[in-house]
Amino acid sequence: MATRREFIQKSALGTTALALGAKSYSRIIGANDRVRVGIVGFSDRFRTSLAPAFLSLSKELNFEIVAVSDLWNRRREEAETFFKGKGIEIRKARNNDELYGGKDTDAVIISTADFQHALVLAEAVRAGQDAYCEKPFAETMSDAREALKAVKDSGKIVQIGSQRRSTPNYIAANDYIRSGKFGKIVMVEMSWNVNQPGRWRRPQLTSVIKESDTDWKRFQMNRDPAAWDPRKYLEFRLFWPYSSGIPGQWMAHQIDTVHWFTGLSHPRSVAANGGIYLWKDGRTNYDTMTAVMDYGDANYGFQVVYTSRFTNSAGGTKEIYFSNGGSLNLDTNKINSEGGLTASDAKDMNMQPNLLEPIDLPGFKAETSANTGSDLMTNAHMRNWMECIRNRKKPNADIVAGYNHSIATIMCTAAIRTGDKASFDESTQEVMAGGKVFRY
Repeated sequence: MATRREFIQKSALGTTALALGAKSYSRIIGANDRVRVGIVGFSDRFRTSLAPAFLSLSKELNFEIVAVSDLWNRRREEAETFFKGKGIEIRKARNNDELYGGKDTDAVIISTADFQHALVLAEAVRAGQDAYCEKPFAETMSDAREALKAVKDSGKIVQIGSQRRSTPNYIAANDYIRSGKFGKIVMVEMSWNVNQPGRWRRPQLTSVIKESDTDWKRFQMNRDPAAWDPRKYLEFRLFWPYSSGIPGQWMAHQIDTVHWFTGLSHPRSVAANGGIYLWKDGRTNYDTMTAVMDYGDANYGFQVVYTSRFTNSAGGTKEIYFSNGGSLNLDTNKINSEGGLTASDAKDMNMQPNLLEPIDLPGFKAETSANTGSDLMTNAHMRNWMECIRNRKKPNADIVAGYNHSIATIMCTAAIRTGDKASFDESTQEVMAGGKVFRY
């Protein structure tokens, strides 16, 4: 089955690239040229966050939206109406073949279903496009490897939607930890809790969408063919293998900071468990989960404990780093000596006390109610991408950052779905669970 999926994947990507003669029409953007941008997937995330961020910067940075690609005719019409209301005329494409065939885009913003991100990104860069790609970067390692290679081969500017990397308090936290002042990380606690029975549900839309109004076969890409299901089309975050749910949606953001702050690429191992404990609505992705992730090497290591639930919002979104000298709290944006080695405890072992000096990080707090945090995060991240298209510098959340967060989230998914501890094989770039390569 894996061979069949890989064949379909490569065939689909190759067909587009060959049909379009992709690289032949990728123009060199001059300093004064307007950058023309296409939308791949007119999603709620695009409409409510990515579009406002882009439009707030487009005049200043000389960018424009020129086209939209979406498989559902309703979304194409909504996109046209949305932009007309802002005085912008756009070209509508039924799929990405039509989008890139128009040869009127230099870059794309990708906001499709989770499992499509990597393959759609590979398709985009092969068609000569720079890209802003929502996270999770990938939900399977085969997809991740395909997109990583495509981006590296193309030399295109790719920003993954890990907005924390463009946010002042996280940038300050990274600088502080890397300076050595914090000391070695000994533990990280992360959580993302909401009480939202309607999270990722679209009951009104699932009742009206028709298979004839979209392209279900193309939507499924390289996943196993399945009968039309409006819930899997519109509520994909609730169903594996169209999404991993919590790991891909929320953990992807938070675990990325661990890789960023430490320079580590992925966990050594992951043990995880979870279940559908309350919202028994037919979903196959869990409403509650906990993962214990082991990081480091033979000389140094630490644990990350990650918890998330849909069923009670107490605790909200938390990211707390601990060292022997205290803690760095990205909820309160404070570094302090809490839990550090006191004089009395140090004296017992003939040691010196170890207590961090209190520091306030730049004020900023991610909103638990949002998919990925405040629009201030998105604006900063979008600006970074747009500026990098101009100067051709590496963006804050480059393709390697996306690849690495995907290793961690796929390891978590493997541990949850198999019940075995997951590891990563460096030589094959595969996630392993129970001595076997993890595949959906």
